[in-house]
Amino acid sequence: MNNRDSQVAKIRKGFINALVHIFLGILAFIWILPIFWIILTSFRAEQGSYVNTFFPKSYTWANYIKLFTDRNVLNFPQMFMNTLIIAIFSCIVSTFFVLSVSYCMSRLRFKLRKPYMNMAMILTLFPGIMSMVAIYYILKALGLSEGSMIRVALVMVYSGGAGLGFYIAKGFFDTIPKSMDEAALLDGANKWQIFTRITIPLSKPIIIYTVMTAFIGPWVDFIFAKVICRANSQYFTVAIGLWNMLQKEYIHDWYTCFAAGAVCVSIPIAILFVYMQQFYVEGMSGAVKG
Repeated sequence: MNNRDSQVAKIRKGFINALVHIFLGILAFIWILPIFWIILTSFRAEQGSYVNTFFPKSYTWANYIKLFTDRNVLNFPQMFMNTLIIAIFSCIVSTFFVLSVSYCMSRLRFKLRKPYMNMAMILTLFPGIMSMVAIYYILKALGLSEGSMIRVALVMVYSGGAGLGFYIAKGFFDTIPKSMDEAALLDGANKWQIFTRITIPLSKPIIIYTVMTAFIGPWVDFIFAKVICRANSQYFTVAIGLWNMLQKEYIHDWYTCFAAGAVCVSIPIAILFVYMQQFYVEGMSGAVKG
């Protein structure tokens, strides 16, 4: 009887595992299919946004060449550089804000600590788009909505509220024993020395996670970039450029270039994520405690 029950349980477990794998396979297919189609379209020789076949009839590198050489209508290389500059500086400032606030919330105890944490949690529940109009007029009043100051404005927008997203990093800092801080204080170290010489070297996973999220946000954002850049095409980001390629006056000639641009924008992020994936997962696990 026991052998029969174990066989039934084994069959049931195998059946459930098979269903799970089939379900995951279907989800993977649904996720991979659009990516595969975009890559195929980027090499498609036929122009226009609509074709009768899934696979291109002929392939070419002309879409990538046009994307980086034809600067008369849409200057994609300049948009790429604008986005790279904004993303790098936003990443640096945001990472500093997040790590600093997270360390303070984890290690320091002060009167308004709990109210601040509650307020930060509430504010993060509201979408950033709700403050879009107010932010634009504030930047306009400060003279940051014209010329080269647009890049500065975008960096301020992307990094200004970064300190509110401290909960994950705080959870990781909470896993570092406070006894190490106490030992360093007895040896004469101050809070800044403890943070830079003890906590930061031990926090490589969460630092990498913070850097990745701080970089990807400005890299893919469209709404704030569109509102602040408006018609200043020399300061457009890649998100605005790709969106313009789908407009009625450009879509026929630039649709396949749009696919090529989507591939070019995705490759650096994909490489970074694959390389840093182990640190990413480890950094996320630090948020369990908090």
